Amino acid sequence: MKTRITEMFGIEYPIICGAMYLVGEPKLAAAISNAGGMGNLTAGNYKSGDELRNAIRETKKLTNKPFMVGITILPSFHITMDDHRRNLEICAEEGVAGIEVSGTPIDKLGMQYIDMLKKAGVKMFHKVGALKHAQHAEDVGYDGIYAAGIEEGGHPLKDDVTTMVLTPKIAEKVKIPVVAVGGIADGKSMAAALALGAEGVMMATRFMATHECQIHDNIKQEIVKRQEYETTLICKSINLQGRAIKNKIVEEILEAEKRGASLTELAPLITGERCKVAWTTGDVDVAPMMMGQSIGRVYDIKSCKEVIEGMAKEAEEQIKKISKYFQ
Repeated sequence: MKTRITEMFGIEYPIICGAMYLVGEPKLAAAISNAGGMGNLTAGNYKSGDELRNAIRETKKLTNKPFMVGITILPSFHITMDDHRRNLEICAEEGVAGIEVSGTPIDKLGMQYIDMLKKAGVKMFHKVGALKHAQHAEDVGYDGIYAAGIEEGGHPLKDDVTTMVLTPKIAEKVKIPVVAVGGIADGKSMAAALALGAEGVMMATRFMATHECQIHDNIKQEIVKRQEYETTLICKSINLQGRAIKNKIVEEILEAEKRGASLTELAPLITGERCKVAWTTGDVDVAPMMMGQSIGRVYDIKSCKEVIEGMAKEAEEQIKKISKYFQ
């Protein structure tokens, strides 16, 4: 495949892994990159600059291919704005291929960080849920956009616009390449994204159900079992909307929000430490596990190579199949 995304990074397929808290680690990131896609090392997994730097270097030992570092600049119980600035500096110093930024754009931390990353050759992508945010990212010097629809896991913008509408809306209005996010899990959704004007796709939920992902097998089996209607939006009441699969703790969170619970009351229910327990023990009810509606399109556990190559093949077949309608 050849798009501006594959050319920008020198990768085989324009398939990018999204940032995942406590999941985007060196082994998975390297496996995705070695398979021809773009792995993602999630900065929020690491408590210090030295830990992040070591993780970047460990990933480089596992692959000589490019990979992203995901930086989510949202309100956090343990990550400060100074931590984010430090992480940006480390990405520049270590010369990573690119960064995925969610939440606050880099320029709000200081335009000097945009300049620093450009000088280091680090490509900057911002994950957005609205056209105005994409245009802002382009104006301040970002290299690409992740157009993230409401279907995505994690923290979709509260505008609640679908990938089907958002992707072409942004692709038509910005000159930098657009990557579609939300509802992507297979070659059919990839073909659709390309038809909508995207030059690549980003997914996370699908990569959780892979052999290389270092989470408990119970969680992987749960992903395979769940359907597209078994996710819901939480934390709307505290302006931190997130999509998670339905389980006991999510029901508890929604009930707490319904009765007007404060952030202090909600904090013990949404802390990332719960995810650490879930990923390690396989308890599917203990944490608000952020996953997208694409969970309904995940039918098995494969290697990253099988997922990526299978997607590319299916996308090509699907495009050829529909081309007959125009003969």
